Amino acid sequence: MLANNDKAPSIESRDELVAEIAKGEKPKADWRIGSEHEKIPFYRDTLRPVPYEGDAGISALLQGLAARFGWQPVYDLEKVIALEAPANCSGGSITLEPGGQFELSGAPLRTLFETCEEVGRHLDQVQEIADPLGISFLALGFSPLWTIAETPRMPKSRYKIMTDYMPKVGRYGLDMMYRTATVQVNLDFASEADMVKKMRVSLALQPIATALFANSPFTEGKPNGYLSFRSAVWLDTDNARAGMLPFAFEDGMGYERYVDYALDVPMYFVRRDHKYVDATGQSFRAFLEGKLPQLPGEKPTIEDWADHLTTIFPEVRLKRFLEMRGADSGPWHATLCVLPALWAGLLYDQSALDAAWDLVKDWTDEERQQLRDDVPRLGLATPFRRGTVRDLASATVAIAEAGLASRAREHGFKDESSFLNPLHDILESGLTQADVLLRRYHLEWGGDVRPVFTENAY
Repeated sequence: MLANNDKAPSIESRDELVAEIAKGEKPKADWRIGSEHEKIPFYRDTLRPVPYEGDAGISALLQGLAARFGWQPVYDLEKVIALEAPANCSGGSITLEPGGQFELSGAPLRTLFETCEEVGRHLDQVQEIADPLGISFLALGFSPLWTIAETPRMPKSRYKIMTDYMPKVGRYGLDMMYRTATVQVNLDFASEADMVKKMRVSLALQPIATALFANSPFTEGKPNGYLSFRSAVWLDTDNARAGMLPFAFEDGMGYERYVDYALDVPMYFVRRDHKYVDATGQSFRAFLEGKLPQLPGEKPTIEDWADHLTTIFPEVRLKRFLEMRGADSGPWHATLCVLPALWAGLLYDQSALDAAWDLVKDWTDEERQQLRDDVPRLGLATPFRRGTVRDLASATVAIAEAGLASRAREHGFKDESSFLNPLHDILESGLTQADVLLRRYHLEWGGDVRPVFTENAY
């Protein structure tokens, strides 16, 4: 069931919120890699989206995974809306995005080999249940065929609140909710200073990752003019809670500065008595002062704060770890095992982190934002100073490769740097996954987007 926060201790000061984030600090020996990825379910015979209800719906898929593999159901108003990992697993969960995007939130694991094995095991389990139901999954960053009206809606109470609110604060909020799919990486930090450096590096380089993993060139059956339309969508989606966080590069950046930012990001909801209370547009700062109109006189709990942090969507998000949020979802071999390798290589070796900082430290706020604005459309061809993003990407991948080699995590005759091989192919050709799909659409597929349901599917 959804958590009931009524009896949890109240937060009395901003310092408690700062301390909560600081609890994420870990010695290097305890750093872990967490990955999350979303995939878009469809029926193989009709290429139609999969609704929640029905004998071959999302609910049946969740219940099948629970029955066959021991995943534990999580309910929202008597509907199964998520699964928690079986007792014999190291953690993780399966959740639903608003349009039925099926997400694995993986466990924090020591090596990229373990992370990739986890993804493979998850896909095997999902396919074992989904195949008899006639369901497959698109490995794309944006739904390529269906309109928002054709896209199912999942019965999670928080999504009803967000659906009503999104059209008030951006052009593409509903597209973000119902038609995008991403892959994310979660990484640890040792101290406040380490967090700040990692956040600055990863914010600056997030558009480079967007370019390398661009994989969403189609909307409603035709090219949309972008290589990563998923990324373009975020440029006009509730911008009070998204973006490149220029304050992170200012003097004085740290836990307190991020907390102050989060306190003023408008709220979506509060959970009470296993239900969601609509608090859209309200300030968590007012809540901390006992002035939330929906709960007069009541102060938040740490669980409320954790919920609020999950509704903030910058390119890099800080909780008790850092989340990399800039990449489109994509194929297992080219994305799901590769993106964690890129970021772990950059951030988990000190020499690599220093080199990455040297690469980006003199970029201006305006340059970082221009990269963020232009990359969704131009990808690796985006101009930057006297070169292009392809040049920046080559330098970035080289730094990450050296960082992974230095980590010296080996499996057989390979170290973790082998996971970056697909990026070398992209850099050599200059063609991202989106570029390749567009070429095939215009040449092999004869202007028909439907072959993508075979070519880019699990």
